[in-house]
Amino acid sequence: MKTHVLTLPVLTLMLLGLTVSGTAAAESTKSEAKTDAAVKKLKVLFLCTGNSCRSQMAEGFARQLKGDLIEPYSAGVKPSGKNPKAVLVMKEAGIDISNQSSKDVKDLMDVPFDYVVAVCSNAEETCPVFPGNVKLVRHLFDDPPKLEKEVEGDEEKLNCYRRIRDEIKAYVLTLPESLEKEVVSENTSVSVKKTDAKKKPVRQRVWQRIRRDR
Repeated sequence: MKTHVLTLPVLTLMLLGLTVSGTAAAESTKSEAKTDAAVKKLKVLFLCTGNSCRSQMAEGFARQLKGDLIEPYSAGVKPSGKNPKAVLVMKEAGIDISNQSSKDVKDLMDVPFDYVVAVCSNAEETCPVFPGNVKLVRHLFDDPPKLEKEVEGDEEKLNCYRRIRDEIKAYVLTLPESLEKEVVSENTSVSVKKTDAKKKPVRQRVWQRIRRDR
């Protein structure tokens, strides 16, 4: 029976191999952790009054164009159901939002949003109090149903929706980088509850000052 004796050079090489292997494994684990952190999606809520048109379009575009970076939601302060013309013009753009539902923002209060994007002034002014450090973003779009009342003909009315659709798409393409630039409140939990008989809501006063500055 032969006995194998490990010489010092051989033993050194074996130990070096184990060290290199261990280091590689550790680096691989660190790399995977960094990758997981890098792909953490931002939870973004697009908010409007009825959650029927503008916020629905924004949710659809965000899911289609920025789904690797953003987990989009949409809701309304007074949900009224999806607008069929919004569904139609989005389908023209290759995005099906027919499976999205019109939701009350109160039903999403437990979602840990990173940003709430108000796409109409009424939603901005009546945005509820969210828990945590949710950042409120103001980016307003014209209301297609209101615009279509000013024109005649089915095609002209649809063009009102198409214009806003294209504006929303252009905005979504700037996300998420542009979100921080449009933050009007660092924490929505400081909102309309802080009032008294003589003073306007804290957040409302801030927004009005921002509007004047702009």
